[in-house]
Amino acid sequence: MPNSELGRVPSLLEPIAKRREREGKTFDTSHALAQAIMKGWKKGSPADSLVISPEFELMGRQPVNELLFSSNTSARYLMFLQESLTGKLPGLVDDTSRPEPINSDPVLRNLYVVLNNTRSSQEVLGVFRTPEGGHQDYTVVNIDATAFEDGGMLTIEVSVGHAEAAGSFDLFDGDSELPTKGTPENALDSAWSVPPGSIQKITYIFERGQHFKLGATGDWFSKKGEYQCFSG
Repeated sequence: MPNSELGRVPSLLEPIAKRREREGKTFDTSHALAQAIMKGWKKGSPADSLVISPEFELMGRQPVNELLFSSNTSARYLMFLQESLTGKLPGLVDDTSRPEPINSDPVLRNLYVVLNNTRSSQEVLGVFRTPEGGHQDYTVVNIDATAFEDGGMLTIEVSVGHAEAAGSFDLFDGDSELPTKGTPENALDSAWSVPPGSIQKITYIFERGQHFKLGATGDWFSKKGEYQCFSG
């Protein structure tokens, strides 16, 4: 239902009221969901993305204009969703503030997965940035597979978002120091230059339970500084 039905557009209040009278329909704006939506509107914004809890509490607000004129729309929208789900109330606590750079946010740049016999798969969402050619700027997914004492096969299905940057992914042993430049020669397996909107798999057979690190970064042929979402 458009926001105009809730009275967001003053010039449409009278036409909508007349239409409802003509059609014999009413609309209950006292419902908790309607109240949460109206509470979340930002003055002067034509439209907002709102995150609302099952209890109809506002968890976050992202005005559309602030998002559209951002240089890294996908990354900022993902940050908005993740901050909403972690209780940071983005867009509600302090509208004058600006989010920190993506690469300094620990939620986006350091992700954690714990696997065991009960939970043998898990999906994570993250953002990577494109470095200058010949360098690495990893967003790290830490994978704990120590529960599999007799080893097994680790399969990672990496999916790249629809922004312009392509992604490169390298799997390392958990004790490895991740390189910041050059070809990652100590990687256990890799998937390089994964195009936007594409999916590729990384597989590795391990003989005993251990920790891994998955490094996600923009490939060297994408524009430096571009952000991209990924899942795995």
